[in-house]
Parts: sequence; C-alpha cells; structure tokens
Amino acid sequence: MLDKLKKNYFILIITFLFIYFFFNLLDGERGLISYMEKKEVYEQLKNDQNVLTNKIADLEHKNSLLTENIDLDFIEILIREKFLFGKAGETTYIIKHNGNKK
Repeated sequence: MLDKLKKNYFILIITFLFIYFFFNLLDGERGLISYMEKKEVYEQLKNDQNVLTNKIADLEHKNSLLTENIDLDFIEILIREKFLFGKAGETTYIIKHNGNKK
C-alpha cells in the first residue's frame, strides 16, 4: 500500500489541492456564496440610502417652507394636524382606525 502511495503521490497532492481550491472558491471568505450574500446586503443598503435621501429632501423642503419664505398654508396644516385646531363653526372629525379590514 505504501508503494502505491509513493507512486501516486503527485496525483494525490493534486487531488487534495483541487478539493481545497474548489471549496474555497465556493465557501471561503471571498467565495461565491459570500459574494452573493454581500451583494444582497449591498443592494439593501443602497435601497435604504435612497429612502433616507428622499426623507431628507422632504424634511429640507418642509424646513424651507418654515424658514425662508414663511408659508402660512403649511403652518395652518401643521397646527391642524398637531393641535387638532379648527376655526369657529368648523366641525373636526377624528377617524380612529380599529385595525379590522373586511
């Protein structure tokens, strides 16, 4: 048996190296599976960045309505939403959502 190993020593080493590189290609730190997982995380972070960028743009727009040229209509909307304030003779309705959708 030892003679067979000595004769096939080169083939045995090549086989183990091939198996080693094959598993590292698929499952290593820089392998194909790790690449796919990192790609999914990257896409999710990109989507989160787009959502946050849109929120920032919306907040900057609302802030500009309150600071640069004071928009009285926007201030009235804020007062009505936050303080449930209405004008005389105006009826304010509050609709509570009970969570049942049928």
